[in-house]
Amino acid sequence: MSKGYRFFEQVNQAFDKAAAYTRFDKGLLSQIKICNDVLHVTFPLEKDDGSIETIHGWRVEHSHHKMPTKGGLRYSLTVNEDETMALAALMTYKCAVVNVPFGGAKGGICIDKSKFSKNEIERITRRYTYELIRKNFIGPGLDVPAPDYGTGEAEMAWIMDTYRQLNDELNAEGCVTGKPISQGGIRGRTEATGRGVYYGIMEACQNKEDMKELGMDQGLEGKTFVVQGLGNVGYHAAKYLIEGGAKLIGVAEIEGSIYNEKGIDLEELVRFRKETGSIVGFEDTRELGNNKKVMEVECDILIPAALENQINEENAGSIKAKIIGEAANGPTTTEAHDILKKRGALIIPDNYLNAGGVTVSYFEWLKNLSHVRFGRLGKRFEETSYRKILSVIENISDRKFTELELDYLAQGAGEYELVDSGLAETMITAYNEINELRKKHHVDLRTAAFINSIDKVGTIYESMGIFP
Repeated sequence: MSKGYRFFEQVNQAFDKAAAYTRFDKGLLSQIKICNDVLHVTFPLEKDDGSIETIHGWRVEHSHHKMPTKGGLRYSLTVNEDETMALAALMTYKCAVVNVPFGGAKGGICIDKSKFSKNEIERITRRYTYELIRKNFIGPGLDVPAPDYGTGEAEMAWIMDTYRQLNDELNAEGCVTGKPISQGGIRGRTEATGRGVYYGIMEACQNKEDMKELGMDQGLEGKTFVVQGLGNVGYHAAKYLIEGGAKLIGVAEIEGSIYNEKGIDLEELVRFRKETGSIVGFEDTRELGNNKKVMEVECDILIPAALENQINEENAGSIKAKIIGEAANGPTTTEAHDILKKRGALIIPDNYLNAGGVTVSYFEWLKNLSHVRFGRLGKRFEETSYRKILSVIENISDRKFTELELDYLAQGAGEYELVDSGLAETMITAYNEINELRKKHHVDLRTAAFINSIDKVGTIYESMGIFP
């Protein structure tokens, strides 16, 4: 990270800029900004070789204006109190933008996951969960973790199992989201953040007036893009953008970056990396050095999907993309944002664009509380109704459908289809809300998203009677 970089301070600078456009006084704005609860835990881990290592972990609940609080859990050496506070704050604002009724939270454990065995990671996760339970920082109505950088379904399953062993309650499954489907997870959660990034960028590109200002045609078709970070979010964002007609020309990962203006085959690249351990050397691509260099190539869309502070004062002036889609949290510093904005780039901010994960986590949480799979009650009824309609069409048109056609045309919505539909509706509606505010106040999308969040959270505080 850059010397002196303070992530939470960066978030609050963006907040203050937007707060000037709201009607709330300083006292209420200060209450919205602060983190309500900060937990720092340390505990010993006995490693497989018998040695002892001290583990540091954090959980921050930023805002209790809505309950439960919600936010991911990351395993990384970058994890510290400042980062966790910043990410928790972003979760509050992100949930408000997409109208998901959670307060913001975040957690993290400061480890290099590659240096620990699977058994050691399980012991770390279970002990961390025990500490959260002991301090009342987890529960379906209190605080609900989810996967983030360095964590996935396995860690979420261990968290839930530990919680259930110590809390014999009906809704225990709702203590965490991002679980395996067999353990209360939901179809579509794995790709949710990346698919949300796709919906956000797609909606931005559908605005003819905005694209004209950028000197581009409406729609995704033919647009070139670069993705930094080929993890879960970066991969799925790239996959759906390609399906939408865009062309992947550059990729950056921890080992370096590659470029091919004619296009890169995403699936072949993923297979190549699994086999070789690197993206460098992939067929017909040119190596560009470090994992930030590819962000400077000529392209229409740049998607930073790694960690925070990737676009800063040092490289912002060299970035040529017309659209910056922030799939990661805090990838662009305040100074870099101003440089990109002055150049005329459209920055689709993190506190909106990567909200797909928490949106689908909300659906999973609802499923856990209702104990009913989405689609179970209505799918068969829909299919029967559609078949009746098709039967009428056959009678009046003399057109006979094959059984294969009937199966396809009369298909009812299952869990994945309903989740994806809800995600699309959420992301598209939220984008148009903040884009309208952007034009109303003559600001950028980041400031518009913060104005949107502050208005919603501030109104809730007022309705509580805490502030006049």
